Amino acid sequence: MKRKIVQIDEAKCDGCGVCVPNCVEGALQIIDGKARLISDLFCDGLGACLGHCPQGAITIEEREAELYDERKVMDYIVKGGQNVILAHLKHLQDHNEIKFLKEALEYLNENNIPVPDYLQNKTLHHVGCPGSRNQEIKKSVVAFESGEKRNSQLTHWPIQLHLINPTAVHFHNADILLAADCCAFSYGDFHYDFLNGKKLAIACPKLDTGKEIYLKKLSMMIEEANINSLTVMIMEVPCCRGLLQLAQQAIQLSGKDIPLKVVVISIQGEVMMEDEI
Repeated sequence: MKRKIVQIDEAKCDGCGVCVPNCVEGALQIIDGKARLISDLFCDGLGACLGHCPQGAITIEEREAELYDERKVMDYIVKGGQNVILAHLKHLQDHNEIKFLKEALEYLNENNIPVPDYLQNKTLHHVGCPGSRNQEIKKSVVAFESGEKRNSQLTHWPIQLHLINPTAVHFHNADILLAADCCAFSYGDFHYDFLNGKKLAIACPKLDTGKEIYLKKLSMMIEEANINSLTVMIMEVPCCRGLLQLAQQAIQLSGKDIPLKVVVISIQGEVMMEDEI
């Protein structure tokens, strides 16, 4: 199986950190003064960080790669020292990869390597990313007037970013709303306040695969469909920020300058931020 792998030349890396915000997956961190790939499990090989390393320390290598093996990854991780081990374990925990986290802890115990204090004696079936934590949202019930009906403002199908044709006629010269999957379920008047007058595409920056395809489709929308504007609607959880980063990269890749707006929705279903970028 061929796979794109990020390579970091530590001799060239000066630890500036410019690459870190551009890693949509959160797989890059600055540890002990160097950029580290703390989990190649979450590196999609998109290469978004490549154009943002002033020292030229990051490259992408495409090669035959084995299936992910946590123990082999740990063989590499432990060479970076305790801080790299801690970052890798926390990354697995935050992304709810409990099976791999257990394997990593078993590896540490078998090799007499200290386990971080916060993970000792911890029940591992109840850890994970804050964005996927169960939460109850309490709201007052609002009744509509008798006979009142909310009509959908959706004007086209399909809407999932993997399925759409980015150069379809309905996207030409349109205002696009790129929304994270959860937004329409979280914000009560999604159709009337945000979808009205726009063409929709939806995606999940955390769970969806093939983000390089998303990048290409968005850049084609901007360059070939000649869209007027792009509004990115995301939830407040950290994993959602990847969608905004993809939109920014697509605009840069297209070579066009179009208005970009971001709307952030809270878990309580309120607009936290609405701003031009």
